Amino acid sequence: MKQDTLEGKAKTKNGIKRLCFSIICIFLEVIFIITIVTRLNEYAEIINLFTRILSGILVLRLYSSDKTSSMKMPWVILILIFPIMGVGLYLLIGLNGGTHKMRERYAEIDSKLLPMLPDNQECLSRIKEKIPKAGNIASYIQRNSWYPIYQNTDIKYFDEAVKGLEAQLEELAKAQKFIFMEYHAIEDAEAWHKIQDVLEERVKAGVEVRVFYDDMGSIGFINTDFVKKMESIGIHCRVFNPFVPGLNLFLNNRDHRKITVIDGKVGFTGGYNLANEYFNYTHPYGQWKDTGIRLEGDAVQSLTVTFLEMWNAVSEKATNDTDFSKYIIHYDYKAQQTGFVQPYADSPMDNEQVGEEVYISMINKAENYCWFMTPYLIITDEMTHALCLAAKRGVDVRIITPGIPDKKFIYNITRSFYHGLVKHGVRVYEWTPGFCHAKMSIVDDCMATCGTINLDYRSLYHHFENGCFMADCQAVVEIKNDLIRTMGECRDVTDQYCTGRSAYLRLGQLFMRLFAGLL
Repeated sequence: MKQDTLEGKAKTKNGIKRLCFSIICIFLEVIFIITIVTRLNEYAEIINLFTRILSGILVLRLYSSDKTSSMKMPWVILILIFPIMGVGLYLLIGLNGGTHKMRERYAEIDSKLLPMLPDNQECLSRIKEKIPKAGNIASYIQRNSWYPIYQNTDIKYFDEAVKGLEAQLEELAKAQKFIFMEYHAIEDAEAWHKIQDVLEERVKAGVEVRVFYDDMGSIGFINTDFVKKMESIGIHCRVFNPFVPGLNLFLNNRDHRKITVIDGKVGFTGGYNLANEYFNYTHPYGQWKDTGIRLEGDAVQSLTVTFLEMWNAVSEKATNDTDFSKYIIHYDYKAQQTGFVQPYADSPMDNEQVGEEVYISMINKAENYCWFMTPYLIITDEMTHALCLAAKRGVDVRIITPGIPDKKFIYNITRSFYHGLVKHGVRVYEWTPGFCHAKMSIVDDCMATCGTINLDYRSLYHHFENGCFMADCQAVVEIKNDLIRTMGECRDVTDQYCTGRSAYLRLGQLFMRLFAGLL
């Protein structure tokens, strides 16, 4: 029997709540119009004028904001055509970035944590000298997210999520001091049970274990007593932004990060959550394609800081760490590899879209080729322009998307972007064996990324995300080889969307794209 994916179900539940609120707003809009027509004829012009003025003020505020036009225009159109519904939806999900108190908490924690990371200016100078275009991107990340570039770190790439899980289980069993795990979604099933067995054994050995997950990402898949169950066996557990009924201004921002840190020495990140379908224990949509990386060495410090940021900023009521130095430790480790690696995080609490800017920077720096793999393709005008311009410069630009969708509605929006890209030379491939959930990019055999950041509005603008920028290392070569193998299993839909009926957007697709930023 066909089942929804874990993230698919969670997002569907989230979408249903938004849909309900939208229906209420539409209902109020209808009542408003009927009232004006039938009962308040003498005041209709005044009320209508007041409403339009209020909407106009909000539209002017949106127009003057720093948001991309792809995010502004849907709100402007919605507010001008349906003032009550538009304003209501904007208050619910348009005010990105959470509450003022949330911003203050993150700023306070970051002011303590981020300065504890090494400056590594010598390493930055080396990458600028060796690979100037990669060094330029590394400099951007360090200047705008405070996460430095490292060497002295060994990187192992996993072309399947299950390989990453097996490596994590092996490393978790070796933990001596602490284990940190942060995931968007956890399913209390077979994959998690394997991890939990190891965590329980480590707790008994005196290891400090912390688990952190997103409530909306895991809702319906973890019982409400999950935290109590974890605490009862000695595993400290926190939940990001627990869902409560009512208007939650922070509902639109979720923790989409995936991080495991063991003793500050070994770290894991990538696209997969801790649920059965990610490891192909179940097959709701054919095969599941996901990837990840293992880091050992100096760069793990950045993953540790990313975890501690969320753990300590999530609640003003919880007891937080007072001494970060016992977790951010420099170990005497001699890496076998000499490549560059830069784990980084992106947050909706600031006005810097680090994830999108890294992708656009890589596209702009590409000279020979630039390839992406993403489960969703819902991009801004800026990224569309960068991809098309690169293709028109003669760069080999390719994007791999799923052949079997987890959400048909989103899949239709993804496909609606194909024509605008392929007509300028971008090639699009759909992975026929199933659903590819990996989030990767690679440029010119010299630099690549692997992490949690999709090519969609939610990842790029609304969620807490993390990624890893890599240059001049074996993992870059392995990512390229994996993408080549994956493309061999894909159908090339470029010509299909360049000419013929598939090339033209239907009215429904245009409507869905208009509100893609609200999903």
